Amino acid sequence: MYHDIRSHLTHLVRAALERVFPDQRDSDVFLERPKLARHGDFSCNLPMRLSRPLKRAPREIAQLLAAAIPESPFVDSTEIAGTGFINFYLRPSARLEAVRAALTKKDDFGRSESGGKKKLQIEFVSANPTGPLHVGHGRGAVYGASLANLMAFSGWDVTREYYVNDAGRQMDILAVSVWLRYLALFNGGGVPAFPTNAYQGDYVVDMARRLKEKHGSEFARPSSDVSPDLPSLLPSECDGEKPKEAREALLDAMIARAKALLGDAWPVIHHHVLMAQLAECRNDLEEFGVFHDIWFSEKALHDTGLVARCVEKLEIGGYLYEKDGAKWFRSTSFGDEKDRVVLRDNGAYTYFASDIAYHLNKFERGFDRIVDIWGADHHGYIPRVKGAVAALGLDAKKLEIALVQFAVLYRDGKKVSMSTRSAEFISLRTLREEVGNDACHFFYVLRKSDQHLDFDLDLAKSRTNENPVYYIQYAHARLCSVLAQWGGEIAALDFADLSRLDNPLDLVLASRLGEFPEVVEAAARDLAPHAIAFYLKDLAADFHSYYNAERILVDDQALKIARLALATAVRQVVRNGLKLLGVSCPESM
Repeated sequence: MYHDIRSHLTHLVRAALERVFPDQRDSDVFLERPKLARHGDFSCNLPMRLSRPLKRAPREIAQLLAAAIPESPFVDSTEIAGTGFINFYLRPSARLEAVRAALTKKDDFGRSESGGKKKLQIEFVSANPTGPLHVGHGRGAVYGASLANLMAFSGWDVTREYYVNDAGRQMDILAVSVWLRYLALFNGGGVPAFPTNAYQGDYVVDMARRLKEKHGSEFARPSSDVSPDLPSLLPSECDGEKPKEAREALLDAMIARAKALLGDAWPVIHHHVLMAQLAECRNDLEEFGVFHDIWFSEKALHDTGLVARCVEKLEIGGYLYEKDGAKWFRSTSFGDEKDRVVLRDNGAYTYFASDIAYHLNKFERGFDRIVDIWGADHHGYIPRVKGAVAALGLDAKKLEIALVQFAVLYRDGKKVSMSTRSAEFISLRTLREEVGNDACHFFYVLRKSDQHLDFDLDLAKSRTNENPVYYIQYAHARLCSVLAQWGGEIAALDFADLSRLDNPLDLVLASRLGEFPEVVEAAARDLAPHAIAFYLKDLAADFHSYYNAERILVDDQALKIARLALATAVRQVVRNGLKLLGVSCPESM
């Protein structure tokens, strides 16, 4: 296949290097595809990189290397270009290797074993289970799922994981929000004023109704007991606090009051809320075609003592110090802007302490490589986490952080605001219902993950060539239509005489197919599934141009079979590429 052509050319250059400059035999040899067809099928810049160590002009080195390159049945000619590039021009038979390979390997065309079956964990989404997943979460979900597919296709043993933040303050806020809405069901709405910074939205009311259906009035308490003296629960220094800080303190006081009034019933409500939201989250993701192998509980880190063990290990290593009654991690020693608290003065571990323990757990499970997918707003979190990993004596190079910018949704040209504590968010489910899973998946990977993405609803719903997912799926449907008109057995195309594909457009399309394994390899190396989307757009454009310029079902039987083989190969590559992105391949549109 064409990927092997690249390897073959690399071998030829190395053979020439051994002949002419044996002392440079260990130099890296890179081949890339020129942007312009007139510059050949592949280009090598080795002469320019050898210029300094050899103290010779790049063009002179290129001439010596080109003259020493062994003859090959796949290479038509070579040329020296520019200041010292070696350009390779392939014979048609070499370009057509990809067609044969796609027909033969089918679903495995483009697959590689570069990962060596090493264990790779990809943690993605990991949104707090405090409300429905929204449009912003969708991009991380699609990026993570597509990356996992890509890495598995590239030979890695992939574990897809969701980290459930079930031990923190946000879950307490959601639990008290549901409880207050639950109380309103027994008091005709006569309950304490609902905190403005509690979780809003119909989903909170729905959970309250389900809580009542399951437990009746078991958790009801008189309104008079709930909050009339809450101001007295606040520390006196709150009097001079800013409004936001005062509201947060009042909310914490409300949580404390709920725990005091409910006693052993509080964990029941907390569990009800957690399970309800996790079920909704899992269902949303699975309906979206996004699946996780493991849902890992933050609470389990505390229950097993791993958080305490982590902090103790850091303290023994000399990476902690005490200040104002709290224990601080020396994260500035690892490039962080300031040191971070791991144990508060009240004896409670911070979220950061849990995060350190979670990463220790990942290493203890024996993963060879760990990829965390975070929102871009967590960029500053990277030095402290990697620093903590290194402080624990672990190989921080095994941990990679991929950042994802939250997508911004536009409807009718207007930006839509999203917030999980307000009722004004567009849920992922709503988006899916409006534009469909396929458009969601493809549009989310149309840009590099750490680049800003405007999600254009109008374009995503359109059935025009400007809509990239429609354009690619339409190419697949056209291919299916052609093969259906022919009506023959696909297996018969394995014996097609591909030498009949000597038309320039035939060869352009065949060359594009040959790029697929290379694109997959590069996308896996760079953790960049968007490269697959770009490639599919180019392949679809090439095919539509071919379809409009050439007949496939011609009278010449041998040529027809050859072009049908080419069409089948294109269809196979479209399928393989879209599958990596979680996009379907309709046979008619």
